[in-house]
Amino acid sequence: MSVKRKKKRFFRFFFLLFISFLALWLYHLMIEKPKEEMMLKYKPQISNELTKYHLNQFTPLLLAIMYQESQGIGNDPMQASESAGLKRNEINSPEKSIKQGVYHFNKMYKYGKAKRVDLDTIIQSYNMGPGYINFVAQHGFKNSEKLAKAYSELRVKKSPSTYSCGHNFVNFRYPYCFGDYTYAKKVKQKMPYIHQIIQKSMSL
Repeated sequence: MSVKRKKKRFFRFFFLLFISFLALWLYHLMIEKPKEEMMLKYKPQISNELTKYHLNQFTPLLLAIMYQESQGIGNDPMQASESAGLKRNEINSPEKSIKQGVYHFNKMYKYGKAKRVDLDTIIQSYNMGPGYINFVAQHGFKNSEKLAKAYSELRVKKSPSTYSCGHNFVNFRYPYCFGDYTYAKKVKQKMPYIHQIIQKSMSL
C-alpha cells in the first residue's frame, strides 16, 4: 500500500472518529442533558411527597418509575391519571401527577408489605394495580415475568375487548395486553441511570 493511500485511510478513520464523537456530544447536549434536567427538576417534589408517607428512601425508585412512564415529559409525567380513576392523561399538571403517583405507590407499597410480597411485585403493581399483589401472594410472593403474564392473561380473558393491544399483533405485549409484564424489569434497569444523574448533580 502506498504512503498516499495510507494517509487517506488514516485521515478517513480520524474523520469518522471525529464525526462519531461530535454526534455523541450533540446527542448528550440536545437530548440526554434536557432529560436529566427534567428528572432532577422533579426530584424535590417527589422526595417531599414520599416524606409524607415516610418513604423518602424510594426517591430514586420513583424517579425511575417516572422515567419509564414518560421520561419526565408532559403534564402527567407519572402517568397517574388511571390510578386516580380518570382517563389516560387526564391529569393536567406535573404537580398533581406526582402527588397522585406517589400516593398510588404508597398504597401499593403498604398493601404489598401487608401481603408479604417482594419489592419487584410492588413496582409491577404500580403498572398492574393491587390485584397483581393478591395474585403474587397466592403464587409464591415473588414477582416474575411468568406470573405477570399469567395475571395479564386472566384480566384479558375477563375484558378481551378492552385489553386487545389495539389488535396490533406485533405489539410485544400481545396477547398479554393488560399492563406491561416487563414493567418491574424496565424500571430496575433504569435505576443505575437515575443514581448516576443524582450523583452528578451532587458533585456540581
